[in-house]
Amino acid sequence: MKHGRRIGLLGGTFDPIHYGHLDAADAARERLGLDEVLFIPSRVPPHRDGHRLASGYHRFALVALAIQDRAGFRASAMELERDGHSFTVETLRQLHAEGCRPLQLFFIIGADAFAEIATWREYPGVLDAAHFVVIARPGVSLATAIARNPSLAPRLREPRDDGSETGIFLVEAHTRDVSSTAIRSRLATGRAVDDLVPTPVAHYIAANDLYRTVNQLHG
Repeated sequence: MKHGRRIGLLGGTFDPIHYGHLDAADAARERLGLDEVLFIPSRVPPHRDGHRLASGYHRFALVALAIQDRAGFRASAMELERDGHSFTVETLRQLHAEGCRPLQLFFIIGADAFAEIATWREYPGVLDAAHFVVIARPGVSLATAIARNPSLAPRLREPRDDGSETGIFLVEAHTRDVSSTAIRSRLATGRAVDDLVPTPVAHYIAANDLYRTVNQLHG
């Protein structure tokens, strides 16, 4: 990756990817002036043990289809190619080993997930490995996310103010109220999801008969 580029990172199961994910990436890229955003499907998410996922192959394909017409968005299989659980801190270290500096990396996360950041592996050290971009999500305000972790207030930064250390950027944005769980629930009962995912994603899900079993509803 080129030195000096501002690289957004959006990780998750993407089971399946939906408009909420795309809205978050768009908001982060616009507010932080990101050169590109990598979408990184996880292999084995730490908090989903025992729950069945669509295969990594299918989830990667869904991501690639969702972003195919969006300049600057790229799908990365780095976590799918790594054995074991997909911990963010390990992904960030892999990017460092590939030549990225922490100040180049902007990890995009919803306010709901950020509220639980203290449970992540190697917290708070993981916050030194990249900037964190917290996106408002329906039902969880930015203020609520920070209130859950008051010790992080000194790390807050204004957009474009990267500083000499990694920080946390809060981005107020309208992200559609969509969840992968709700999508799987619809699909399991034969309902359409065209309003929740890009058209190529809906077509791929239908063509491959994904998310039609009860076991795939959970998580």
